[in-house]
Formats: sequence, structure tokens, C-alpha cells
Amino acid sequence: MNALLFSIVQLIHTVINLYIWIIIISALLSFVRPDPYNPIVQTLYRLTEPVYGWVRRKMPFLIISGIDLSPIVIILGLQFLDTFMMRALLG
Repeated sequence: MNALLFSIVQLIHTVINLYIWIIIISALLSFVRPDPYNPIVQTLYRLTEPVYGWVRRKMPFLIISGIDLSPIVIILGLQFLDTFMMRALLG
């Protein structure tokens, strides 16, 4: 049972790290204004915009002078969740 729990925690850890990289790439792409019809850009938009929208609704003060800080809040939240999960479940 311990090996199964470790495998599940490692899988969740990997998914969280992958999503953090997706958010970083999406935030960097927002500075260069890529073609919105590009399939990669559309995929990144579909993966990140629902979470961005949720954070923007809950914390509207994160948009300062046109700069959206919601990716930073999401990354910090994911890192907290990842660290908490790894410590709590794996000890």
C-alpha cells in the first residue's frame, strides 16, 4: 500500500510541476502576442484561462496598471499544495 501511495503522490507532483511550466509559458507568451489561431496557443489558453478567470474573480486586485499577477498567485498556490502534499502524505 505504501508503494501505491508513493506512486500516486509522485504522479500528482509531476502533474503539478507540468502545470506550473504551462502557466510560465503562457505568461511569457502573453508578452509577445502570438497568433491566436495557432493550435499551441489555443491549447495553452484552454488549459490556463479557466484558472486565471477563477483567480481574477476571487482577487480582482491582482491586476495592477494592466499587469495581471494571477499567474504568480497560481504558481505560489500550486507550490504550496505540492509541498504540503509531499510532506503530509510522505512524511
